[in-house]
Amino acid sequence: MFPINETMGQYSELFMLLAAGTYTVAFIAFAWDLAKSSKALRAVDLRAAEFAAGAAARVPVGAGVGAGGAPYSGAEGGVDADGASDRTGGHLAGPAGRAERPSSSVSATPPGGNAGGGQTADADMRYTAERRAPARVAVALTVLGVLIHAAGVITRAVGSGRVPWGNMYEFLTTGAFVAVAVFLLVLIRRDLRFLGTFVVGLAIIMLVAAAVAFWTPVGHLVPALQSYWLVIHVSIAVMSSALFTLTFAMSALQLVQSYRQKTIAAGGTDKLGFMRLVPTALSLENLSYRINAIAFIGWTFTLMFGAIWAEKAWGRFWGWDTKEVWTFVIWVVYAGYLHARATRGWTGTRAAWLSIVGYLCVVFNFTIVNQFFNGLHSYSGL
Repeated sequence: MFPINETMGQYSELFMLLAAGTYTVAFIAFAWDLAKSSKALRAVDLRAAEFAAGAAARVPVGAGVGAGGAPYSGAEGGVDADGASDRTGGHLAGPAGRAERPSSSVSATPPGGNAGGGQTADADMRYTAERRAPARVAVALTVLGVLIHAAGVITRAVGSGRVPWGNMYEFLTTGAFVAVAVFLLVLIRRDLRFLGTFVVGLAIIMLVAAAVAFWTPVGHLVPALQSYWLVIHVSIAVMSSALFTLTFAMSALQLVQSYRQKTIAAGGTDKLGFMRLVPTALSLENLSYRINAIAFIGWTFTLMFGAIWAEKAWGRFWGWDTKEVWTFVIWVVYAGYLHARATRGWTGTRAAWLSIVGYLCVVFNFTIVNQFFNGLHSYSGL
């Protein structure tokens, strides 16, 4: 058994504090990106409305002749005597000198702009040529934060001479790290920067909770946890919980986006302009469903390997311990979510609420069960 290195434990706590501070600045940058982009999109809406009004005003009454008998003039440029546009504005001349009449499908989109009407981000979530400086700063700060966070996790492991998953403090700090790392990995292929505020915000909450409510000094594992099954069982549980954290954020955004889309469809005012950076509710639901399916497979292995470990440690696969029961409850909820959406047509807000309920069960299992229910799994370190 490796000796405890308290100095490395102190370095770990310092790294965790620095990571939380860096994440906080990144959170502000992500929020700044949402606010700035919302303001810019409102300006685009204003230009679109002005362009639409100008397009309507440029429709000629006669063939190249205005209402008063004068040659037709566009909103920005006039027409020469032969009916041709001066190319500084208005419409190019049509055949035989006739000014072209805009069709009824003229888009109220200014050149280089986007139409209003509650347009959302691309459903494919691909990167565009648009450069959003605050978002780039936020991602850079998040990368810096996750590197510092990794240093905190590694020094905790070195200080204790084992994998840092032996209590609630270590599970929270490692889980927050994995959640942010997975988010950054997905950013390589998909533009999910709209999730940054929520994912980084959850990571900050997890780090603060670990430091304030669940802090545990660096130390050895209790005898029951001194097994290679700790690495297998807990590592999969951490990864699955991190993925559930991402889908929780997506489901929450899905509910907001769904409400916004219904409001716009009913002719209401769009008061959530920043949500135009977020894809449609359906796109969020589809991506959340795929990630939940992967996380569910991981949670299934968590349940299975936990049962195998229980047989080796206590001589039985299942004993109706509170932790075991709630691990199974989480599995049932997410299994119901996947089944209901795939076969029963539970889509939209019902699917989002089921996903959120599943994550609340994860949180309940980790916090309430670990703190207030005595059992064979009482390894919180508190």
